[in-house]
Amino acid sequence: MLVFIVIGLLGLGLAVASLLLGDFLDLLDGAISGTSLGAGGLLFGATGMLVLSWGLEPWVAYPAGLVVAVLVVLLVNVLVKRLKAGDDGAPVSLVGAQGSVTSGVDRGHGEVSLDAASELETRLAFSDEPIEQGTRIVVVEQHGARVKVEPVWR
Repeated sequence: MLVFIVIGLLGLGLAVASLLLGDFLDLLDGAISGTSLGAGGLLFGATGMLVLSWGLEPWVAYPAGLVVAVLVVLLVNVLVKRLKAGDDGAPVSLVGAQGSVTSGVDRGHGEVSLDAASELETRLAFSDEPIEQGTRIVVVEQHGARVKVEPVWR
């Protein structure tokens, strides 16, 4: 039982360290990462403890833990590669996106809610002329997180 506890805790420590410090462990040319190895170790220990708590023999717990650990390592590697290959973080141009004013917009400040699929919250906005709350707007320029807007009817 102690073996499963120790391997599980080591796996947890490796997974947390890899998530906090970046994947500093890379084996077999990227086939095994610190995150996946840590998750595999954690689940190996958890599976072994679970099998033993059911009253089964250790000769059942070790292979069961090993099978689960290998599956978890493979799954985590696939998920990490998909996340890295995704387009999250890629700059998205909002020029041309429409929405509505949620807090009056003028030269200095204001907020708008855009209809774009990537926009979940309000965005800081400014305009050459004052625009009242509730007015439909279109984005004409983007400056970092802020957008310059004009009424749609222009």
